[in-house]
Amino acid sequence: MDHMVPLTGAWDSGASQWTAARRQAYANDLGTERSLIAVTAKSNRSKADQDPAQRMPPAIDAQCTYLADRVSTKLRWSLTVDRAQRDTLRQVAVSCESTDAEFERM
Repeated sequence: MDHMVPLTGAWDSGASQWTAARRQAYANDLGTERSLIAVTAKSNRSKADQDPAQRMPPAIDAQCTYLADRVSTKLRWSLTVDRAQRDTLRQVAVSCESTDAEFERM
């Protein structure tokens, strides 16, 4: 399993201010399909804790799904994005008109 927003990315985006219980809830979030994803070990290692400004999925058709899942997770947990992430997400979003980012705030 892999976190859509890696634990280190969440920490840098606001989780450092959370209680231990909230961080544990984030790490084990099974309340939505978007937070945790099944990946191969090779894929998990290649992504590591990189954010969208550093690495996007290589398959073009996967980028819109990745964008929606990433944004949904950030919104769900009230996590921030830095300028480089925001700019990358906006650039990719132009090609994703029919993709929705749905979330329920935690």
